Amino acid sequence: MTDSASTRLKARLFIALQHLIPQLWLSERMHGLARLRWKPLKNLLIQTFAHLYRIDMRQALEPDLAAYPHFNAFFTRALKPEARPLDPAPDAILCPVDGAISQIGPITQGRLIQAKGRDYGVRELLALEPDEPHPFDGGTFATIYLAPHDYHRIHMPLAGRLDRMTHVPGRLFSVNATTATGVPDLFARNERVVCRFETETGPMALILVGAIFVGGIETTWAGQITPPHSGTRLKHWDQTADGPANPLERGAEMGRFNLGSTVILLFPPGRARWAPALVPGDKVRLGQRLGVIAGADAKP
Repeated sequence: MTDSASTRLKARLFIALQHLIPQLWLSERMHGLARLRWKPLKNLLIQTFAHLYRIDMRQALEPDLAAYPHFNAFFTRALKPEARPLDPAPDAILCPVDGAISQIGPITQGRLIQAKGRDYGVRELLALEPDEPHPFDGGTFATIYLAPHDYHRIHMPLAGRLDRMTHVPGRLFSVNATTATGVPDLFARNERVVCRFETETGPMALILVGAIFVGGIETTWAGQITPPHSGTRLKHWDQTADGPANPLERGAEMGRFNLGSTVILLFPPGRARWAPALVPGDKVRLGQRLGVIAGADAKP
């Protein structure tokens, strides 16, 4: 068997296994394990992870591994403010996370690129009703994958006021490159939290996509959204009742993941221009410039 054939076989087996395993049950068990406070176990988990992934604790606000009460507190640790400086240009669209560009480009005929040879619908991603309007057809998108070793807090690319948040139940496939290539409509099938904001350049959507072993998705205004992962109905949060009291500032924390996952950023037509040098596979960091605000309708 050639190396390429062996790689394809391993990919098929990896994807087949994900169809068979109890994704939600395993993710909820991981949620509990990551919050155990028994010092011998939690210290072992944190120290092993930090060693395997060569975590630079000099960037952490709390550099002492033993100071974290459980693994999740370590995993979602805060960074020193100077560790991720924000691009100072007022028209810069900031990268919301540390990670790698999975795909970036235009939304063409209502479709976003998932991986080579695969795309999916923006309406399905947003979990809209058949006749429900949205402003993103013909716009732009960026998909950013967070690996387990990345910083796992999510920040605002632009200052914005929350209009609506929706929790969309779904599967919890892995979101790595292998699964993105092999599972159709991956990001529109996985559990996700869709946050829609009004910004200085108009509407913006920030979608937090769950994945296998992602034991929790949180926002700063609503707290923990998942778990539980049970149920099949959409849950909507009304901005006036459940949203932030004030607009979130550019670069402000808006949410966090437990374990690795994906963030998808959407803008309407003519509102954002991505940096032309960015291509799939590029490493990116919170606060760097992904692109710039564009269009005559951008507000001062």
